[in-house]
Amino acid sequence: MRPHPPMPGQIKRDPRIAEMIRVDHAGEFGAVQIYRGQRAVFDRIESKAHAARLIGEMEEGEQEHLKTFDKLIAERGVRPTLMAPVWRVAGFGLGAVTALMGEQAAHACTEAVEEVIEEHYGRQSEELRGVDSELKHVVDRFRAEEIAHKETAIEQGARNAPGYGVLTAVIKIGCRAAIRISEKI
Repeated sequence: MRPHPPMPGQIKRDPRIAEMIRVDHAGEFGAVQIYRGQRAVFDRIESKAHAARLIGEMEEGEQEHLKTFDKLIAERGVRPTLMAPVWRVAGFGLGAVTALMGEQAAHACTEAVEEVIEEHYGRQSEELRGVDSELKHVVDRFRAEEIAHKETAIEQGARNAPGYGVLTAVIKIGCRAAIRISEKI
């Protein structure tokens, strides 16, 4: 039996596109939580006003990304990740812990997360070529903004963080695991 075309008003969903939107939505949600955790620490320390301002600016960018994916989730009928409560706690906790370790560690966290996201968005962009130009445009634009966040973190001393190599390796492993989980769950 041949599948019939969608009925009027039905949305034809590509499962891989849905995975992309779900995981990107989850990632932007997690990024907002990381920055909130960092600001929860730095906003209370007068000498950390510069770091709090920079982190606040990056959080605003992530909020805009999240709004875009909120819209795509709704428009395209994609189920968000069921892991959002876990990512909320894990993201905020990661942000707060790295901020408590100091500005350089907080920036190392940003560098590590953004490096993984930059690679992730790059792979998605290639996969979306000729498949979904609207989503490809969003992914490409956000990738450029994530690269800018990573560069800011490096300029602010991320690579001078105590235990930089171990810290960033652990964060990257966690991010890659969250990506795999959020695509499916």
